[in-house]
Amino acid sequence: MEEKISFIEENLRKDLPEIRPGMKIKVIERFFEGGKEKTSEFEGIVIATRHGKGLDGTFCVRNVLDGIGVEKIYPLHSPAIKEIKILEKYKVRRAKLYFLRSLSPKEIRRKLRKKVK
Repeated sequence: MEEKISFIEENLRKDLPEIRPGMKIKVIERFFEGGKEKTSEFEGIVIATRHGKGLDGTFCVRNVLDGIGVEKIYPLHSPAIKEIKILEKYKVRRAKLYFLRSLSPKEIRRKLRKKVK
């Protein structure tokens, strides 16, 4: 039993911010291509989080690129994620924002209200 706990503890990342639905974030991920390490940025709104904050936790980020809706699901504690930056926080009243899929970017901006600090 102790082996399982130590495996989980050693693979959990402690440098991640708290990610919630309704946040606009930028995910910087690293990958290897041709023997070189490269980085890629994906910016969008978090529409869902699943499975809590454990090793199997994930979050889904959505953005519209060239008129096409793109969603990426990232494992929360993935070593491929270099950094997560929180750009804006919006006030939302739902845990899953799947209704944003059917809205245009202009309607999304109108629906989401900025959170007052």
